[in-house]
Amino acid sequence: MSKTKRISIIALNIALAFVLSYLETLIPLNFGIPGIKIGLANIVVVSALYTLPRRDAFFISMVRILISGLVFSGAFSLLYSFAGGVISFAAMAILSKNNSRFSIMGVSVLGGALHNTGQIIVAAIVMENDKIFYYLPVLLAVGAVCGAAVGAAGAIVTKRMIKIYKFKP
Repeated sequence: MSKTKRISIIALNIALAFVLSYLETLIPLNFGIPGIKIGLANIVVVSALYTLPRRDAFFISMVRILISGLVFSGAFSLLYSFAGGVISFAAMAILSKNNSRFSIMGVSVLGGALHNTGQIIVAAIVMENDKIFYYLPVLLAVGAVCGAAVGAAGAIVTKRMIKIYKFKP
């Protein structure tokens, strides 16, 4: 792939992830549990894992977190998102290798759960309170459900991206 095409595809993915982050802010989710989000922008990240080099997918994920964090939330949210993003991306990158037995949905479910785990770890450190880990089972369940939805959408997007851009998974 040419350098120009690569940069264009990365920029397009970042822009799409940002738009999905914005759309997510318009969805009223209130289950009495703060911080729960679907993670729509992760559809782009999951698809990028299967269609782009790992470093490009990681760059998309981190830039998306940075831009969305600066525009839609504060410094602490940004810190939590980076922690969750790095941990979940690392696990998803390992599980999404070509010879993996995990489906795109399975990779995304683990990513959703680990994203929340990373956020809880940082919250416990920042707040200097380990009682926040009581919140983890709820977040793991929600992360798994949202991860499944994101993974299902990501599988569809990945198949279409491969056809449109002639990518090899």
